[in-house]
Amino acid sequence: MPIDSGDTSWMLISTGLVLLMIPALGFFEAGLIRSKNALSVIMQTFSGLAILSVLWFVIGFTLVYSPPSGGIIGGLNWTFFNGVPVHKSLDYAPTIPGVTFATYQMMFAVITPLLITGAFAERMKWSAFVIFIIAWSIFIYYPLAHWVWGRGWLAHMGVFDFAGGIVIHTSAGMGAIAAAIVLGRRRNFGPDIMVPHNIPLAVIGATMLWLGWFGFNAGSALASGSLAGNTLLVSQIASATSAIVWIGLSWRRSKKPSTTAVINGAIAGLAGVTPASGFISAQNSFFLGIVLGFASYYGILLLKEHLKIDDVLDVGSVHGITGIVGSLAIGLVASVVINPAGPNGLFYGNFAQLGIQALGVAVAAALGFGGTIIIMKIINKIVGLRVKEEEEEIGLDITQHAERSYVE
Repeated sequence: MPIDSGDTSWMLISTGLVLLMIPALGFFEAGLIRSKNALSVIMQTFSGLAILSVLWFVIGFTLVYSPPSGGIIGGLNWTFFNGVPVHKSLDYAPTIPGVTFATYQMMFAVITPLLITGAFAERMKWSAFVIFIIAWSIFIYYPLAHWVWGRGWLAHMGVFDFAGGIVIHTSAGMGAIAAAIVLGRRRNFGPDIMVPHNIPLAVIGATMLWLGWFGFNAGSALASGSLAGNTLLVSQIASATSAIVWIGLSWRRSKKPSTTAVINGAIAGLAGVTPASGFISAQNSFFLGIVLGFASYYGILLLKEHLKIDDVLDVGSVHGITGIVGSLAIGLVASVVINPAGPNGLFYGNFAQLGIQALGVAVAAALGFGGTIIIMKIINKIVGLRVKEEEEEIGLDITQHAERSYVE
């Protein structure tokens, strides 16, 4: 199949939109934490963009997508992108250049470990962060992405994940919970330290994330056309519906509609619809958005208020729980009418798909949670994970980076 200029243009735009999400994540997180730590999360996301891009270029792409050995991990054929075609396509995406596909997938590899920054914000050493994102990519993201997207063993079993609910959101969400548990709670954990310092900055970040998510989900069609168009619509409806649910629930609880609630609800909807977005109808995305809104909102109450897990920005719920729900939704409401290359779900006559999806979710959750604990325990032995108490009190902007977000 020849290279299509329209598809290539669409993928270049989609790559740019997903790239936009990475600094947007930093703005979103910075606005929702205390001012003395705002630069630290921006530094983590922006420098992470650089570090993880190079890592993907050197070894990540080949480990995920190069012809596999036994379905466990890819080969080393494409290290440093050697052999990745510039003028021809790879069979993963037959209508776009191979380097365009590889660069688009780079954005997914970059943002996944950076989602976890929201869990360990305000208390993790910079040196530990750098080691963590590299190790997490090599030992968790690359193998899992190969198993599902690189034609590894989960793909052979029939697990589907359109744009990352299993590979990205489930693994990162469960990793976030593990990271929060290993690190322990922030000093003076409680409502007094959970006040966002700059909500407008968080809204700017959320807006950029919402925009970028169209490249994240619709771009995963890997071509322009009807599938990309339906995916864009599905993503918008699920996100908007989840945001409305969050408005209602927060209004009911605090007697006032909350800005932070609406942006968190929108992100929860986007994260949750991601795996199913290329397989379901807009009508089903509406009902999925309702479920995602309730699941993510009450998931936060469970994890933070009842279990007292200090996942600072609720990554485990907003990404992890929603990623699980959306991935299982494929087993219920996926339809070959929407995407002939995908499966039918239980409601369309395929009773086995729900169990297959559950297997994929279980593997991702176990790898994300267990693998994160192991990585963090090892890092703690080598360089230590957490800043000193006095450094945490002063703030990471000054103690880790010698900079201030705001100068009086």
